[in-house]
Amino acid sequence: MNKAKLRRGILSLAAVPVALTVVLTGCSSGSVGGGTKATTTAVSDSKYASIIPKGDIVAASKKLVSDSLSASTGFTPKNTGPKAQQGGATVAFVGSDLTNGGVNTVSQGVKEAAKVMGWNVNVYDGKATAQGRTDALNQAIAAKPVAIVLGGFDPTEQAATIKTAAGAGIPLVGWHAGSAAGPGGGLFTNVSTDPLAVSQLAAAYAVADSNGKAGVAIFTDGQYEIAVEKAKAMEAYVKACKGCSVLSYQDSPIAEADSRMPGLISNLLQKDGDKLTYLLAINGNYFGGAQQALRAAGKDPAGTPKSVAAGDGDSAEFQRIRSVDYQAATVAEPLILQGWEIVDEVNRALAKTDWSGFVPAPGLITKANVPSGDTFDPASGYRDVYKKVWGK
Repeated sequence: MNKAKLRRGILSLAAVPVALTVVLTGCSSGSVGGGTKATTTAVSDSKYASIIPKGDIVAASKKLVSDSLSASTGFTPKNTGPKAQQGGATVAFVGSDLTNGGVNTVSQGVKEAAKVMGWNVNVYDGKATAQGRTDALNQAIAAKPVAIVLGGFDPTEQAATIKTAAGAGIPLVGWHAGSAAGPGGGLFTNVSTDPLAVSQLAAAYAVADSNGKAGVAIFTDGQYEIAVEKAKAMEAYVKACKGCSVLSYQDSPIAEADSRMPGLISNLLQKDGDKLTYLLAINGNYFGGAQQALRAAGKDPAGTPKSVAAGDGDSAEFQRIRSVDYQAATVAEPLILQGWEIVDEVNRALAKTDWSGFVPAPGLITKANVPSGDTFDPASGYRDVYKKVWGK
């Protein structure tokens, strides 16, 4: 396995390594085949009550799935805002790891929108390490851009460096730089979908597709606050389905998914057998590693256990879904749209107005609607909306 491919596994999510205040709890007895053991402090399921339907959860889940597959709303930004600011300006995009599909695609969206603005974009690679991100941020600050974009890492990790940027009068806009969209952590705003809505769709797919009989294993990475939130939300949703069960909850580093997942899956199949019908993970990178064990076990690529990701949706996932190769669904984010939103938020920061308040919807992707290309790019006309707002 080459290092570049392994680095793709780093989540385009918010990293909160040791100071994680939301701790893990499992429905199973600790680790299986190399997953790190979950801690014993529980997170109340009531925290996720807002995403659990009232009444018949199977019927409600089927409606959620149907509505998302045919969705045409949630992808159009607000049609008001400041005109384009500071033509010819340079914006810095600091990515957590540019080999990560989500981070890289968002950076492309930023470049596309910045070109319309008449801005330049300098891209810096954090190379999947905290020190790499510190170095990249320092390089960006030294270049004196009009704004810095944090692509896929939490400001808490880089608090000292971000304070330096703020002291230099450089506004910062994040993407997946925290567990929720909006201002905070020294950022003008953080661009993201609602992580709980992503988890709801992934879990609803398993409940609906199984007619309320899903037996699931959940995979997360405790280094990331948003990953834990997503996993706990999926767990709560599945537990709310009386005929469903959470057979295992695994905390295993996503950066080691290719090496760890074959052993994890093999052991889970031995332990749970045909009861294991769905694999739910906070990112599709887990399923590249899962393929080996599923294939070795003679599992039908179109059969169970079915893999469903609550990540951001990348080209590898789309290919597995398109070719029916051990992945049934993913919940994708409109990454190019989010790149345009980032540029709009930077423009608002430069104009000294408030953030837009726009939180794009996620989209459920299955064989029925998988994109023919590498990205989920809703045809909502968002580019024309932004151009009109900016006077371009």
